[in-house]
Amino acid sequence: MRRQTIIITGASDGIGAEAARALGRQGHEVVVVGRNQERTAAVAREINADYFLVDFSDLGEVRNLAALLLEKYPRIDVLANNAGGIFTPARQETTDGFEMTFQVNYLAPFLLSHLLLDRLVASRATVINTSSVANRLYGNVDLSDLNAERYYDPKRAYGNAKLEQIMFTRELQRRFGPQGLVSASFHPGIVSTGFSRAPGASMESIYGNWFISKFLASPRKGADTLIWLASQDHGKTWPSGEFFTRRKVAVTNPQANDASLCAELWNRSQKLLQIG
Repeated sequence: MRRQTIIITGASDGIGAEAARALGRQGHEVVVVGRNQERTAAVAREINADYFLVDFSDLGEVRNLAALLLEKYPRIDVLANNAGGIFTPARQETTDGFEMTFQVNYLAPFLLSHLLLDRLVASRATVINTSSVANRLYGNVDLSDLNAERYYDPKRAYGNAKLEQIMFTRELQRRFGPQGLVSASFHPGIVSTGFSRAPGASMESIYGNWFISKFLASPRKGADTLIWLASQDHGKTWPSGEFFTRRKVAVTNPQANDASLCAELWNRSQKLLQIG
């Protein structure tokens, strides 16, 4: 197996950390990206990897991360956009002026991917987006209200962000697949991690319930599809641009199959970020 340079965001805990460990054991050069200094450094030490700190609620930090990655890695084989979160029921805005769920789960990964795009295309890389079945349960993207200023519901905001990741995956394939770039999104399952367990989080009743948590998937099981996507023969073992569950192509929200909607989401995301 060819040794790859694999960047994983949200890798200080949960499925990101498990994927980093597994891919490191396979002999790949794994780059651990996280928000928490202590946990991110610990995962990196465990697998003898480089690490970087970034908070996706600050787009300035995302831009700085991209610059550091471009400076250090002449080749990037896999970018795993795994960072994300579910936040409190009340609508929050980041210092950048975007609704928190929208920015952390979708807009920041979109920006990071865009800033690395030339390197990714040159490397014929794979971009993997950690999405969720919430795209079907709660997603209903309104291009005129991406920032949830007219209407906000925490579950819908999360479902929209995860749907937007799938739409981004599809549009990435359409635009850059002919140049050799490969993309995928996936649902890791309902995983027993620290995800959304903070008091007041909109899904604390599920993730923080001791009884329900006994039936949730382990982080290692949740990371399985991510590990598989990152380590397989991309575009041959699995079809590019698709959404996966348990290593199989899965059904998405119908909006993800609307090519014009996916293209317009890309265009509006660029406009919001003032990038071209």
